[in-house]
Amino acid sequence: MRTRMLALTSAACGAALLAAAALPASASASGREADEVTAAALLAEMRACSRISKGKYRTDSGSARATVPVCGTRDAVFWKADMDIDCDGRKTRVCNRKTDPYYLPETAFQSSRGEPLDSAALPHVVVPGPSKVWDYRKSGLTGGSVVAVVYRDRVRYGVIGDTGPAGIIGEASYAMARSLGIDPDPATGGAESGVTYIAFKNSRVSPIESRARAQSRGAALAREFVGRP
Repeated sequence: MRTRMLALTSAACGAALLAAAALPASASASGREADEVTAAALLAEMRACSRISKGKYRTDSGSARATVPVCGTRDAVFWKADMDIDCDGRKTRVCNRKTDPYYLPETAFQSSRGEPLDSAALPHVVVPGPSKVWDYRKSGLTGGSVVAVVYRDRVRYGVIGDTGPAGIIGEASYAMARSLGIDPDPATGGAESGVTYIAFKNSRVSPIESRARAQSRGAALAREFVGRP
């Protein structure tokens, strides 16, 4: 919600194999790996952009040109931009007026307790406020909608947790940045480019602050997105 500036032995072996076979796929390391959707697999689904925004967005308030469109598929919308750091919401040691010159104590969406979200703990994404360019609500999105964020070879899941300026795109929470290996410092961190945001339509999780539910739902939606069972 802030205005931003410029600023991813044979017998023993046999017994082990039998034991592994007896486990469900999700309980074995190989099963977990097989279930994971890679950054490359997700990006392959977004080689082409079917634009749903009526125009393009700037990545920062000081950007001279608007260069980022919002693209759509049957099940998701996506955009490729930079990442600025959202530290708004609950005041913490790393998110406060001293660490973030644009800090605001509120977020557009609240926790199940009616409190601002904790940007330092909850991986979430910021969407532009509704405008003539694009209204996220008309794309089946709202607070708590599940998102996947891709940076380099990393994929992380979260929710839509805040809204930002109507003409700017490319922002995520301190916790999301940190999980992707991006410097989460709200004053000096972020990524200049190379971040892909995927928001899954009609996928709201509750409570919005549940990282576990966003992770499990996000992983399932990602598998569906790339055509895996």
